[in-house]
Amino acid sequence: MGVGYGDVDGPGARDGEAATFGGHIGYNLDLGNRFVMGGELEYDRVNNDLGAGGGTLDEIGRIKVKAGYDFGPVLGYGVLGAARATSTFGNENGLVYGLGLAMPVTDYLSVSGEVLRHQFNDFGGAGNDFDVNTFNLRASLRF
Repeated sequence: MGVGYGDVDGPGARDGEAATFGGHIGYNLDLGNRFVMGGELEYDRVNNDLGAGGGTLDEIGRIKVKAGYDFGPVLGYGVLGAARATSTFGNENGLVYGLGLAMPVTDYLSVSGEVLRHQFNDFGGAGNDFDVNTFNLRASLRF
């Protein structure tokens, strides 16, 4: 489960900011020597009004590969993957990349923060490029 903030930068005045919330599921594998790799599926509800009659950015789904280093109690990691955005003016696939930190709270719960950049080119086939920056605080159940 996560909550966060999304900032959309589109063509002209089609920009906006909004809160985000969603969920994620994934798996991390300890490779030894403090290196960790993993994968994750994530969904965020955005509902970001883009102003100037630009419609709304409604949802962002992601499939991510994570690679990181275990600094004792804190895992620092990088993210690279694909994103799909849904809006009132069409849907588009794009690139997502970013950084995160995760820390266990108990044996079964961890908290994390991620800063992600999404790049969507030719959104909805209209020749418009959109960049979306998100910051999410997340809580994860660990098994």
